Amino acid sequence: MTVNPLPAGSQLLVVGGGYCGGRLGRRLQELGARVITTRRNPKTESGELAFNSDGGPVPSSESLAGTTHVLITAPPDREGRDPCLKALQSQLRQLELQWVGYLSTTGVYGDHQGGWVDENNDAPLEKLLRRSAARRRCEQAWLTSGWPVQVFRLPGIYGPGRNPMGNLRRGESRLVHKRGQVFCRIHVDDIVGAVMHCLALPAEQRPALLNVVDQQPAPSSEVISYAAHLLGCSLPDYQDFEAIAAELSPMALSFWRDNRRVSNRRLTQDLGYKLLYPSYREGLQGCLNEEGYSSD
Repeated sequence: MTVNPLPAGSQLLVVGGGYCGGRLGRRLQELGARVITTRRNPKTESGELAFNSDGGPVPSSESLAGTTHVLITAPPDREGRDPCLKALQSQLRQLELQWVGYLSTTGVYGDHQGGWVDENNDAPLEKLLRRSAARRRCEQAWLTSGWPVQVFRLPGIYGPGRNPMGNLRRGESRLVHKRGQVFCRIHVDDIVGAVMHCLALPAEQRPALLNVVDQQPAPSSEVISYAAHLLGCSLPDYQDFEAIAAELSPMALSFWRDNRRVSNRRLTQDLGYKLLYPSYREGLQGCLNEEGYSSD
């Protein structure tokens, strides 16, 4: 999209100007949009607002004046609550919000043993990983807030500076394979593109729940192998998941617990969004081009 999707006079507040939020904010600013971004520790010269819901500074009502659209990229806090609703709700209630976007996770679908899921397949809370259950509760808090909310459910996010090629070049990659296991992914620029696509739609056409995933779920070993092919470097030694499971941390094991394929039909067919990177192949090539690496 090459035009600003926000209506004239609008202002977007991005809560959490990290990898996704920062990239979206910069893209909209390039197109002439007014954007305010928050960070826990903003740089003095950046113009960002400080926001720390755990007893730290929070933006004032005056600093948010004129905000019409809000994108929440911040994860749940340590108690599993949404930090923005906890610390900014009174300020937001003073605004005439036209749209609120919340970046969630496809983890809310739980384990489907490799089967396909769409926006209608929410799993029972008690069957979800703790962090995914917290995300689901935050989703519901936003959806029942009374604002016009869209929840974007994201899988593993990659892009320039955050992809398997970095670990391969540093010699830190592990080639682990679990039989039948696949993961879904999305390039950061397709998150930006999908959000902008929805912002440009009439309000009545924006679905409350939307998966933002690419077309090709794949094993992590397949993706790492392709990254090594692009770089022209050797692969690390193959490791079978069952052989190394006992040495993995609980967090690492949880990464491998859920197995599902997530449908993007609503995004790409119903809403007509065309993915910039339909699979990890195009996405990794795009990362290679942007990072300026050449193959060895």
